[in-house]
Amino acid sequence: MFFKERMEPKELTIFRSLHARMSLSTENKQYYSNLEKGVEGEKLFDAIIREELQNHCFVLNDLLLQHKNITFQVDAFFIFQNKLLFFEVKNFEGDYYYESDKLYTKEQRVQILNPINQLGRTSSLLQQLLNSHGFNLPIEGYVVFVNPEFTLYQAPIHKPFIYPTQFKRYVRSLNEIPSRMTKKHFELANLLKSLHIQDSSFTHLPKYAYEKLKKGIICKHCHSLTIQIVKRSYCTCQYCGIIEKVDDTVYRSVQELRTLFPNKKMNTNLVHDWCKVVPSKRAIKRILDKYYQLVGVHQWAHYVEKVEQ
Repeated sequence: MFFKERMEPKELTIFRSLHARMSLSTENKQYYSNLEKGVEGEKLFDAIIREELQNHCFVLNDLLLQHKNITFQVDAFFIFQNKLLFFEVKNFEGDYYYESDKLYTKEQRVQILNPINQLGRTSSLLQQLLNSHGFNLPIEGYVVFVNPEFTLYQAPIHKPFIYPTQFKRYVRSLNEIPSRMTKKHFELANLLKSLHIQDSSFTHLPKYAYEKLKKGIICKHCHSLTIQIVKRSYCTCQYCGIIEKVDDTVYRSVQELRTLFPNKKMNTNLVHDWCKVVPSKRAIKRILDKYYQLVGVHQWAHYVEKVEQ
C-alpha cells in the first residue's frame, strides 16, 4: 500500500543537531519547533492510515514536486481506481476560530496561514502536472487536523476539513470505495515517485561552523548532548537514562557529522574530537574500520562509505 514511505526531512535532522550544539535565535527555535510538530503530526497520520485503511490503493508520502518551475509539497497522496486523494496534514494544537475565510488563534487572536489556500494551490498544480503526463483522474484534497487537542470554532461545514474526531471514521469510509489497481495506476505511482525532488533548496538553516559547535554525542532519544561512557562497551544519557552501545553512538555521530559537513574528510582524529566522550582513539579507529572503508595513506587517509560487493 505504501508505495513511497515517509522519510524524516534532512532539514529537521540538521536542526536537531544544531539545537543541541549551538544557541539558536528565537526565530530559528520556533522554526525548529514547527518542523518537529509537523513530523509528529505526519507520524500520527501514517499510524492511523496503517491501522484503518485496508482498501486496494497506492499511498505516496511526502512528495516534493515541481511544475513550470513552481515547487510544491504533498504530505500524502492516495491513488484509488477512479479518483485521487491528497492530504495536507496539520498538527495544530489549541483553540482556533474561522472568520471571513481567515484562521486565527483564539487566545492571542493572531491570524495564521489558512491551509485552504495551500490546498487550492497544490490541487491546481497537481492537476496540471498529471494532465501534462496524460493522467486525468479527478483529484480531491483535504486538510486533516490530527492533534486531539485541536478545536476550530465557526468553520463553515462545507470546507474540506477533517477533524481529529472524524479522521478514523473517514479512513474507514475509504475502504468502501470500489478500487482495483491496474498497470496504469502503477505507472502513475512510479511517475510521481520518479518526479520527487530528493533535496529541497527551501531550507532555513542558520549559519554554523565546526569550530563553534559543542562537541559530544547526542542522545538518540531526547536529543540532548548528555551521553557519557559508563562501561567499555556501553554509554548512557545523563538526562533520560537510555543505554546504548558505544559502537552505535559513534556510528550515529559520524553520520551526523557527515550530514552537517559533507565536504569534510572523516578520519580518526576528527571523529575523536567530534565525539569528545570516547577517550580512546584506538576505539574510534576500530569502529570506523567496522562501518566504513579507509582510502588514501598517511595524512591523506580518510573514511568513506563501504562499497557493496
